[in-house]
Amino acid sequence: MLYAMVSEKKEREIRRGRRVLRVRKKILGTPERPRLCVFRSNKHFYAQIIDDTKGYTICSASTLELKDKIKKTWSQEAAKEVGKLIAQKALEKGIKKVVFDRRFYKYHGKVKACAEGAREGGLEF
Repeated sequence: MLYAMVSEKKEREIRRGRRVLRVRKKILGTPERPRLCVFRSNKHFYAQIIDDTKGYTICSASTLELKDKIKKTWSQEAAKEVGKLIAQKALEKGIKKVVFDRRFYKYHGKVKACAEGAREGGLEF
């Protein structure tokens, strides 16, 4: 009955970690096709392109950079703009194809809007 001794908060963290690993075991960023990873907080949206073989971030974008362009940093429109911005930065670095990593988020709402914005910006995945 060790399972019953884990607090509710710790159990949520464990389940979230399992979901991350379930998605990440299928996705790997290479130099030819790096990983486009997204993160949502309550106020902002972040995206970064990562080369997992070398273990470094190639470029990143967030709603923090777009504060003067958009009014609501937590909206789907803001996430779409982040997708367009990350695509622009990636194309400047010579990256056209990426692997999309949604982490433990469902593919809808802001995550989907970011992916569509990246596709509109010229990225392929």
